[in-house]
Amino acid sequence: MILAAGKGERMRPLTLTTPKPLLPVAGKPLIQWHIESLARAALTQLVINHAWLGQQIESAFGTGSQLGVSIGWSAESEPLETGGGIRKALPLLGGDPFVLVNGDIWTDYDFAGLQIAPDKLAHLVLVPNPAYKAHGDFVLEDSLVSNPQSGDSGLTYSGIAIIDPALIAGQPDGAFPLAPLLREAATRGLVSGELFVGNWIDVGTPERLAEAGRRAGES
Repeated sequence: MILAAGKGERMRPLTLTTPKPLLPVAGKPLIQWHIESLARAALTQLVINHAWLGQQIESAFGTGSQLGVSIGWSAESEPLETGGGIRKALPLLGGDPFVLVNGDIWTDYDFAGLQIAPDKLAHLVLVPNPAYKAHGDFVLEDSLVSNPQSGDSGLTYSGIAIIDPALIAGQPDGAFPLAPLLREAATRGLVSGELFVGNWIDVGTPERLAEAGRRAGES
């Protein structure tokens, strides 16, 4: 599942008429980088949610056949946050663990090696904290993810994960965040993780969009 329902308010005025997933990075839409990377890893059954200007995204990619994938669309009348968006899309995702990708990152991560153990509810890809973020989201030790304690610098959640539907299925419909569910599961020892040190950018500002374009053009 690719998450593509955000408004991209920090990217304005670029996102006033264009949804963030369609903003160009080195000549192609940001979300297309994800679609192509997933296809290369033989992950070809995709679900994409959308809200703000979402019909533009659907019109751009349709069924996904031109990129060698099959896309199921989960349209939201209003953004449901990450957890609520996943909850709404569960009927399209099925009962097995699925790869989750934030649509507003750019990365050269190789999805082919992404795995989750059968006794875990989530597997997170973590990255070193970027310059604009002093403290990370989670601690990683021996492939197990835990919540930071006082004094821990932690690592940043990359926006790439594998999620077991059981993490979400018991939640009510409506808007809710994913992070508290991950933190609660981490407290129970049910979240694994890995560190990625390659190219990764949270495309949250026009400056970072430009940086993604520079890096993508070099890759």
